[in-house]
Amino acid sequence: MCGIVGYIGPKDSVGILLDGLKRLEYRGYDSSGVAVLKEGRIELRRSVGKLEKLNIELGKKPLTGNIGIGHTRWATHGRPSEQNAHPHLEGGVAVVHNGIIENYLALKEELLGEGAKFKSETDTEIISHLIHREIKRGRTLDEAVRAAIKLIKGTYALAAISESEPDKVVAARMECPLILGIGKGESILSSDIPAILNITRHAIFLKDGEMVTMSKEGAEITTFDGQKVTREPSVISWSPIMAEKGGYKHFMLKEIFEQPRAMTDTFRGIVMEEAGDVFLNKFNIPLDEIKRIYIVACGTSWHAGLVGKSLIESFFKVPTEVDLASEFRYRDPLIDKNCLVISISQSGETADTLAAVKEVKRRGAHTISVCNVMESSLTRETDWSFMTHAGPEIGVASTKAFTTQLTALYLIALYMGRTSGRISREAGVALIQELVRLPKKVDLILDKAGVIETLAKKYFHYRDFIYLGRGLNFPIALEGALKLKEISYIHAEGYAAGEMKHGPIALIDEDMPVVAIAPKDASYPKMLGNMEEVKARGGRLIAVVNDGDNEASCKADDVVSIPGTSVYLTPILMSVPLQLLAYHIAVLKGTDVDQPRNLAKSVTVE
Repeated sequence: MCGIVGYIGPKDSVGILLDGLKRLEYRGYDSSGVAVLKEGRIELRRSVGKLEKLNIELGKKPLTGNIGIGHTRWATHGRPSEQNAHPHLEGGVAVVHNGIIENYLALKEELLGEGAKFKSETDTEIISHLIHREIKRGRTLDEAVRAAIKLIKGTYALAAISESEPDKVVAARMECPLILGIGKGESILSSDIPAILNITRHAIFLKDGEMVTMSKEGAEITTFDGQKVTREPSVISWSPIMAEKGGYKHFMLKEIFEQPRAMTDTFRGIVMEEAGDVFLNKFNIPLDEIKRIYIVACGTSWHAGLVGKSLIESFFKVPTEVDLASEFRYRDPLIDKNCLVISISQSGETADTLAAVKEVKRRGAHTISVCNVMESSLTRETDWSFMTHAGPEIGVASTKAFTTQLTALYLIALYMGRTSGRISREAGVALIQELVRLPKKVDLILDKAGVIETLAKKYFHYRDFIYLGRGLNFPIALEGALKLKEISYIHAEGYAAGEMKHGPIALIDEDMPVVAIAPKDASYPKMLGNMEEVKARGGRLIAVVNDGDNEASCKADDVVSIPGTSVYLTPILMSVPLQLLAYHIAVLKGTDVDQPRNLAKSVTVE
């Protein structure tokens, strides 16, 4: 969950580390720190809270140097405090770490028995002690890191510097993301792409079981066993400006407004309108052998998977299940070679999703992924990947990543339907035409942002919300409620509207706003009945309806209308006003929209 940066080169490292950490702050913001080598000595600055606190500390006690490592923390072991903040320094060795060391207590007991003194409550501090111990035994920094990680059980991306070799940064990866950026006479390490973009667009994505040693002569990658690794860098197409706010008040708002572009980029070049076909390059799954499909994901991606299930079953006619990855990996799913597992993750580094994929591969299933980050762990682990083109998503609450995931699942389902012959050419043409028109319809919704902001002013003081949806839009009710609770800290729950009478209706009164997702689809008459039930109990009703719908509008206290589209694409359009409503309510409540408390963007630990 944490973000790490390391730099070596001709420039002053402190500014580069701070810039990189700022771009990674979505990964954690409980505390932050930097360690810099200058004239053979390591100097440390750490602070509790967001990165601005570290900037203040550095203003009081400046640092300079050409080699350094930095960290922004999301707490797992040990409360947020300066003592628990990274980097951890022991015996002239400074370490930053993302992940969890599972056997740290046993290692700590061993080190305590040797006379080690610990200053923090973290699992990470043992790494600096282990490396320091190996250096005292006569090993180089590379050798010491290699020896230390052989003792560690768990997940990690780590970077270390040492006063014993003040011209090196050594890093290692195991099940946590780590990227090496290669510039002109300089190298940079990072947990994610945005942090390297001001230095270089040439990146090597380290694999599990790999180390990198950065020096002024360049960077060398080896395996944990010391074997040299040669791999050409990838060229990152994202520009630095894509990771900036671009005049918007928050990243989340910018990313909401980027959705028409992101969706277009996701289907651009792979839809063939005249043929009604979808072109999926190098798709290598034998669809005629697939008897069952599983979708595994977490959080917002799981909501996308629920929509994907309906799309696949409608277009491909193969039974499809959706599982929370954190639950899927701990049961005994009926997986064999005739199963296809679709994993969904914006970052491609979600720990539970990765673990689930590794398990189903062991059982012989085919695997594909839907992901936004090239060369991420998930894309390397699966047989085939559909890359969305959302670009960097910095706001913790997912918006454009979600709608591009829905777009991707629509395209995958349509490809399956056309390839299997279960969707005719004529139907394929119509479905693609609706998709191509969709970005302009999203623009029309975004034009109503002012109306939704006014609506937010009416409702931001309520403490509880219920979101109702049916069919394909039930997952959108879940997603709308999640967006509101994530960034405004208002209690909100999403329900299938048909389940309202089975419990949630007891909560409805004049203090309970209900958001009803009510497009004119097959379940529309039933949704009208649910809305009547809300009004009969004094509930305040917000309805999201199709343009020109007077019947549902008459039943609601407030209405947001969206353009009509195919029933299969309605979930994408319905998502946008709910994102805007959550955003404007959060702004009015004064919460930290981009970095809500206790959350981090990429959940890389269990």
